[in-house]
Parts: sequence; structure tokens; C-alpha cells
Amino acid sequence: MRRAPTTDPLRPVQAQREPSRVAAALTATGVLVGVVWVLELVDVLGFGGRLDLFGIQPRDPATLGHIFTAPFMHAGFPHLLANTVPLAVLSFMSAARNLWRYLAATLVIVTVGGALVWLFGRGNSVHLGASELIFGYLGYLLGVGWWERTPVAIGVAVAAFLLYGGLIWGVFPSSPYVSWEGHLFGFLAGLFAALLLHGRRPGRPTARL
Repeated sequence: MRRAPTTDPLRPVQAQREPSRVAAALTATGVLVGVVWVLELVDVLGFGGRLDLFGIQPRDPATLGHIFTAPFMHAGFPHLLANTVPLAVLSFMSAARNLWRYLAATLVIVTVGGALVWLFGRGNSVHLGASELIFGYLGYLLGVGWWERTPVAIGVAVAAFLLYGGLIWGVFPSSPYVSWEGHLFGFLAGLFAALLLHGRRPGRPTARL
């Protein structure tokens, strides 16, 4: 009696999983970039830039809820254009490994980073722009590499640093028209998200007798 050839059931599953993961990351990134562009088009063409008031005004109780809108608003198209490419690249790199952790990290960056800007940002100023997310994703990717310390996580962290590590200088005060607070607190919130979501390194398998 001839036995049917055996196949490894894990291989086709893994082969299908990788393209779907990339597709999900591309979709999430496309939605994010699309949202910020649509909002800016609506703001400029429909409201004459008045939606910029949905940025964060530190310690103003009326704008506390703006921590959830500020990262998606921009002060004109030059501001948006400068943020689009790094936002897309770092968003995709963050989402490619695990979409749900990416969404959770985005929520942490927006909430924690925005709250810190509201608490400690300069007074008499409006803070807005996707740079909070950009620095947040950069901090998240570097943090994941540090806390997971797996070859993939370290490789992604190194790639992110080589591409955009120079942005870290943006966490220091420079131009009065640049929200270095958004950069700094976004980066710290990204590190916190990595600690929260990836703080435990994968344990080594143990053999039982």
C-alpha cells in the first residue's frame, strides 16, 4: 500500500500570511495619509484655514479634546508635504509586523503625546501636525527593537534609524514656529507604546520531561 506524500501545513499558511500583512499595512498607511490630506483640503478650500484652531493650546481646558485632532491637522500644504513621506514610511514600517499593535501604538502616541504637549507645551501657541505621529512611530520602532531584541525587530529599528534617525535633533528647541514639544513628547509616547506592547521579550521554549 502506497502512502500519500506528506506536506508541511505551515508553509502555505505562512506564505499567505505575509502578503496579507503587507496589504493590511499598506491599507492602514493609505487611510492615515488620505485622512490628513482630505482634512487639509477641506480646511483650506472650505474653511480658509480655520480648522487649525483644532490644534492643541497648552493648558487651555477648551482644547484638551484637541489632542485627538491636532496630529491630523496641518498649517498649510507646505507643512503637510514635509510630513507626508516620513509619515507614510514610518507608519508602514510600524504596521507591517502587527496591525493591531500598530493601531494600539497610534492611540497611545496620540493620547499620551498630545496630553504631554497640552500640559507642558509653550503657552500662547497652537500645536498641530503629523510630526507628533512621525516622531512617535520612530520612537516606537526603536523601542520595539530594544525591548524585543529579535533579529526582525532589531533590523527594522536599524532601518528606521538609518532613514530618519536625524529627525531626533528635532526634539530640541529650535524655531519658535516649530513644535519641538510635539516632536519630543511624540517620541517619548512612542517609546512608552513600545514598552507597553513589547516590554516582555519572547521566552525561550522549555523542554518538559
